[in-house]
Amino acid sequence: MKIAVARYEIGAPVDFAAFARRQRQELAEAAAAGARIAVLPEYLSLELAATFAPDIQRELPASLAAIQRYRQPWLELFSGLARELDMHVVAGSFLLDTGRGRYRNRSDWLTPQGAHLWQDKLQLTGFEKATGLIDGGDALKVFEVDGIRAGVAVCYDSEFPLPVRAQQEAGARLLVVPSCTDTEAGATRVRVGCLARALENRMFVAQSVTAGRADWSPALDVNTGEAAVYAPMDRGFPADGVLARTGDARRWAVAELDFAAFEASRAQAQVANDRDWPGQWQPALQRAVVDPAGSDPAP
Repeated sequence: MKIAVARYEIGAPVDFAAFARRQRQELAEAAAAGARIAVLPEYLSLELAATFAPDIQRELPASLAAIQRYRQPWLELFSGLARELDMHVVAGSFLLDTGRGRYRNRSDWLTPQGAHLWQDKLQLTGFEKATGLIDGGDALKVFEVDGIRAGVAVCYDSEFPLPVRAQQEAGARLLVVPSCTDTEAGATRVRVGCLARALENRMFVAQSVTAGRADWSPALDVNTGEAAVYAPMDRGFPADGVLARTGDARRWAVAELDFAAFEASRAQAQVANDRDWPGQWQPALQRAVVDPAGSDPAP
């Protein structure tokens, strides 16, 4: 199975039709590269705020309210492209109105068979909390996709090991991470989180990113990072864990995912964090004991 993750340069579409034309063009490129799964970035829906007047663009509450009219066209667009291109499309994320002016950061997964799967972002960043508008999700999912199991961790969620571990224990061998970061530090945090999740769970992790500047948007103003596909850092995989990465202004990083290689590599693994995970739950390791210097004689 091939997967393509986007380094998506934020634009300013004049209307939904212009947005749709670009999505068709971008996803057709991923399909031409042989991708069975294509992953777009977090907050992609906020690009649609550019279709409104400047006073709406500049105000996040107004932007979030305005883009709700595009929710059904959004689902129809990406569902249609998934069927047409015979490809799973992870449509970044849409800030979805859940009522009373509250929103969830929802990642939609549209399948070639016409199914609509989704995962809400669970952990909120400082920016999201400060808006006073966004709520975290309350359900953790794993999807059956072409004979394998996959999960989604939206950006910041990739930095938390326990929910991803729960997805791994439910059978996930692929973690998809739509992300949006504005600083080098933020980009590094998500990248390191993705590498750590690949290592400790012996799974593939595929991260998409936003890129460029959108000074008209309070949420998409600056975008930093590279899209990449990661694997465990062990025999049978790259030493740095990087299967593919964008660079030189490439829009997609494309990698072949060999799930059988996990079992083959486990048999000759230098380490097996996924198998050895329960070792950290030993009773003696559940709570650290403060041991004053010199409290025990040297052996």
